[in-house]
Amino acid sequence: MTDITARLEELGLTLPDAPAPAANYVPYVQSGAMLYVSGQISMDQNGLITGKLGDSLDVEAGAKAAQRCALALIAQAKAACGGDLSKLKRVVKLVGFVNSTPEFTDQPKVINGASDLMVAIFGNAGKHARSAVSAASLPMGVAVEIEAIFELA
Repeated sequence: MTDITARLEELGLTLPDAPAPAANYVPYVQSGAMLYVSGQISMDQNGLITGKLGDSLDVEAGAKAAQRCALALIAQAKAACGGDLSKLKRVVKLVGFVNSTPEFTDQPKVINGASDLMVAIFGNAGKHARSAVSAASLPMGVAVEIEAIFELA
């Protein structure tokens, strides 16, 4: 696997602080070599990225929101690994939820924002199984929420 920290720098990306849970759950659970990361919502340095795909947001904006979710997922994984990203062996699966209108059918294109970023950062170890589904609404009106499963070395 590539050096994740170096690859983030090459891409001009900075991981956010791992967000604290907003309700009665933990941000991640490790079971054996598997790390399950709770859903991370779309937010950036300006706060929550809200809106509905097919209404107030287009696919490009949705993909950027999904990229922000991916960075938060990696930040949570980093926290789970005691700050050592080299302990991440691969991205196993992403499950993406897109706040969208009933007519919107490009959920996969939105979640590609996260999938493409995982491959850009992790290389072949970033290729993963995935689901991309529509949601009538998401917490706090965010545009995207994504959860992940990572394999640890």
